[in-house]
Amino acid sequence: MENYWFLKPLGEGSFGVVWKALHRVTGEIVAIKQLKNEVSRLTSCEEFLQLAEVESLSQLKKHPNIVNLKQAFMGFDGTASLVFEFMEGNLSQFMQLHKKRFNEAQIRNVCHQILFGLDHMHKNGWCHRDLKPENLLVKQGVVKIGDLGSAKKIQLGIPFKDYVTTRWYRAPEVLLGSRFYDSKVDMWAVGVILAEMFNLRPLLPGKSVEGQLFWICSVLGSPTMKSWPEGQILAGQVEYQFPQFSGYGLSFCIPSASESAIQLITSLLSWDPAKRSTAAEALKHPFFVGPHRIPRAIPERHHHIFPDIGGILI
Repeated sequence: MENYWFLKPLGEGSFGVVWKALHRVTGEIVAIKQLKNEVSRLTSCEEFLQLAEVESLSQLKKHPNIVNLKQAFMGFDGTASLVFEFMEGNLSQFMQLHKKRFNEAQIRNVCHQILFGLDHMHKNGWCHRDLKPENLLVKQGVVKIGDLGSAKKIQLGIPFKDYVTTRWYRAPEVLLGSRFYDSKVDMWAVGVILAEMFNLRPLLPGKSVEGQLFWICSVLGSPTMKSWPEGQILAGQVEYQFPQFSGYGLSFCIPSASESAIQLITSLLSWDPAKRSTAAEALKHPFFVGPHRIPRAIPERHHHIFPDIGGILI
């Protein structure tokens, strides 16, 4: 770490501290995440390489829509430091700073980039598990999936030991306690984020697990044994009873969205994860094709969908 000057702290959480830093030789500005020892608890190089962010990003490196891990260091005391490319801000900050609603072309561009990154992640067997606007980083209009500290390798038939997704973006199967979920939880989160970009406010701001399920029922309508039989079983296991709502509907809740956008969000916000679109399927949705078709790889010079905000970082 002697090659870096630590300029200023950018954020602190239960995981540790993120610093803005300068490489002494190249002059490159980077972000360094220093994990607290009680978080990393590293006793060997093998454990270090198995850290979620290190393992996942080493396999997903150099994708245009996934944050770039430049270097990773393990200290003698067992702490870990991860060096990332510096990003200007995150999607949550941009939405807060935006005075007017985004136009659909901007939303289409952002959503396409998120799905492009997710498609790569899922095809390589990784589930992010904590997608939210704060973890979608932006630099000169390029959107990158960040904070893979909760990412997990998907293994068929092996349950997850925990769930970490922020409540507002948490899929219903996870809210009901399922441990046998997969990458479809990320797709649910994308649907919620897409709706939030249209409204500039959260679509499902529940204050508890029960409150979150209530919000979902009020918007989408309550699931039935026919529409989601596994959900009824999960609900029974935790002694939860769905309220009986027909639902306001997504068109009512997202009035500025086009019919095509509503159809895409509907395909992502299916109660039944088996019926939820994959990232690959979503990228082929009519929302992205036709007269508004977006190329598979968007040159960086065409990514200026947001104004610069003066170096705000994650």
